Amino acid sequence: MPLSASPAFLAALRQCFGDQCSTALAVREQHGRDESAYIDVPPPVAVVYAESSADVCAAVQLCAAHQVPLIPYGAGSSLEGQLLALHGGISLDLSRMNRVLAIYPDDLCATVQPGVTRMQLNAALRDQGLFFPIDPGADASLGGMAATRASGTNAVRYGTMRDNVLALEVVPASGVPARTGTRARKSSAGYDLTRLYVGSEGTLGVITELTLRLYPLPEAVAAAVCSFATLEAAVRSTIAIIQMGIPIARCELLDAATVRAVNAYAGLGLRAEALLLMEFHGSPAGVREQTELVQAICAEHQGSAFDWADTPEQRSRLWHARHHAYFAALQTRPGCRAITTDACVPISRLADCLLASVADAEASGLPYFLVGHVGDGNFHFGYLIDPHSAAERAQAEVLNQRLVARALALGGTCSGEHGVGLHKIEFLQQECGPEGIALMRALKQALDPQGIFNPGKVLS
Repeated sequence: MPLSASPAFLAALRQCFGDQCSTALAVREQHGRDESAYIDVPPPVAVVYAESSADVCAAVQLCAAHQVPLIPYGAGSSLEGQLLALHGGISLDLSRMNRVLAIYPDDLCATVQPGVTRMQLNAALRDQGLFFPIDPGADASLGGMAATRASGTNAVRYGTMRDNVLALEVVPASGVPARTGTRARKSSAGYDLTRLYVGSEGTLGVITELTLRLYPLPEAVAAAVCSFATLEAAVRSTIAIIQMGIPIARCELLDAATVRAVNAYAGLGLRAEALLLMEFHGSPAGVREQTELVQAICAEHQGSAFDWADTPEQRSRLWHARHHAYFAALQTRPGCRAITTDACVPISRLADCLLASVADAEASGLPYFLVGHVGDGNFHFGYLIDPHSAAERAQAEVLNQRLVARALALGGTCSGEHGVGLHKIEFLQQECGPEGIALMRALKQALDPQGIFNPGKVLS
């Protein structure tokens, strides 16, 4: 694949899209990076702003005819280099495809365009008494969330995007839209194409429409924080909560350093110890039963300062702070960049994996932060490096490699929600083995024979 595009291709692009096509350097640079640590890759040669499925079809057909790569772009919040124009080509920005097309309250589902964000959808649902639960923190686009199989803080109760996408419209390499799935809650008809595209990271086609599961707003919501003298005590409490089958909605872990960073960033007064931030959904009686059980479990593990966030404003402030832990951590070392990673392990092995990874990071002397959706065995490290130090970058990558190897050895996965992108290709190969990778390559070849969709990601 060329790193530049021919004059004939750019002329055809401008003729087709007019003002919806930009080759301005600032626009291209904006679309040539995401939230991953800096990787020196040139920006795309052009940015096309799609406003309809027909625009997406036209872009795919042009790129196929000229053998130019196409990289779908949502909100730019991915973390593993998914948006980088590794082999040149165009960035196809879907943010203008931002309409909520239909809400079916009786069927508990809605159909949206890919540029709709999760917060936009929930604002549209508020009067219906419904909500969409997948919450990765960033106000990501729903198309991007499906493409990366996002999850987040609510996944322990409501699942991930894999569990909450009922149907898709996708544009494959032919440039002709195809539909996968229906509004029905289940199907035994043919191959499960919907879940093939959920998590494909833009490497098999472009998502242009999504039908999503919705949930009734819970009758009662309660949130609590509990501090622990040690990280191990917090993790052991989490394991006990999940193994008892308590239907907790959110269970988030912050280590002491991250709590201090969040306090400074958000003006909170949380105890500077390892902390669990939890939320409970259900009927008033059900929530009361859940919270009493969890409080007792935390007390058994020497949890202290079990405090309630009684009002929506208090709960919002706590979750806002949790969602901004990444930016809070960056401020603890001015000028740094974060090499982030995540892993997910069976809940019974969470303590083994997480505590060994903490010991490894501590021994390195490299600053880091730790947060986790620990209710489903998923945790995140961010190693704070000087972007000009090759030695620190190399050290962070070694820590990342050891963490992933540890997770795989314990029956886990190299990524619980960040995805593979560019950064975790070698780890995917370790996890799936040559046979699994060969199957993926066969699918890629069958669905994208010219290799125009986001080349160089997921599979090298």
